[in-house]
Amino acid sequence: MMTPVEAYWQNFCEQNQLVDAHLYAAFGFGMSKDMQNELAQLVVDGTKRGTASALALYEDDEAKPQVGDYSIILDGDSQPVAVIQTTQVEILPFNAITEAHAKREGEGDLSLAYWQQAHIAFFEPLFKEVKQRDFKSDDLILFETFERK
Repeated sequence: MMTPVEAYWQNFCEQNQLVDAHLYAAFGFGMSKDMQNELAQLVVDGTKRGTASALALYEDDEAKPQVGDYSIILDGDSQPVAVIQTTQVEILPFNAITEAHAKREGEGDLSLAYWQQAHIAFFEPLFKEVKQRDFKSDDLILFETFERK
């Protein structure tokens, strides 16, 4: 029996006549259920078209998103709500993120100041827990731009 994610992916591939499409991952944005619901809705609405992750938090052998990859976005109940396709991957220092990146991320008031504040609050505890160090403004960010399919 297929999981809801597998069934969603199979249906998407059939509807779009995709034969060899690569599914990168199925995931929810954020840590909490509420945040995952909120950010999933921003993807569905077309407001959220990008996401940022800290390169240092990837495992050495962990795959990173590539242009052309498809991913399934999950809500806070781990239910699939959308398929996205990666259109651009940039690796740049946190302090080189621009207003345009912040706007693509689609969160808060879409400003760079909001983006920086929210991401420092998100990354700082993860760096302390996983890397046993503070998050720094020159830490590398993997910024993924995507479109909803």
